[in-house]
Amino acid sequence: MKKKVFIAGPILGMEKHQEYRLKITDILVRAGFEVIDPWNREKILYNGDERCWWDKVPAFDFIQRDLDDADQCDIMVVYLPILSAGACMELFYAKRKGKKIIVVSDINCLSPWIMAHSDRVVKSLGQLEDALKEIR
Repeated sequence: MKKKVFIAGPILGMEKHQEYRLKITDILVRAGFEVIDPWNREKILYNGDERCWWDKVPAFDFIQRDLDDADQCDIMVVYLPILSAGACMELFYAKRKGKKIIVVSDINCLSPWIMAHSDRVVKSLGQLEDALKEIR
């Protein structure tokens, strides 16, 4: 049975720049993983230009779906080109549930919260495949 990997990453402020998810998905599929990407479900919410759209979405239900996805994964890949409250909350939740966490970020001096809840931190997507092999 294939291990499942959840893709976490920033959406707010990057609504039109989610191509990183396709790159991560490609790496994961080539490495033999099943991908869980909440963006596939949620992208419809981000299609407009309305500011603060999330005020009109039942927050608990929206968040619970992501947490349910995190419960189903074996590994979480957290892509952080910028800090993201949602991705960091997912990271913390998943680690507390015993999931393996790989952070991909070139941010210098990542928060101790991120570092302490990560099994592996790499600087680029080019290093992701090796990190997956290490924590598999």
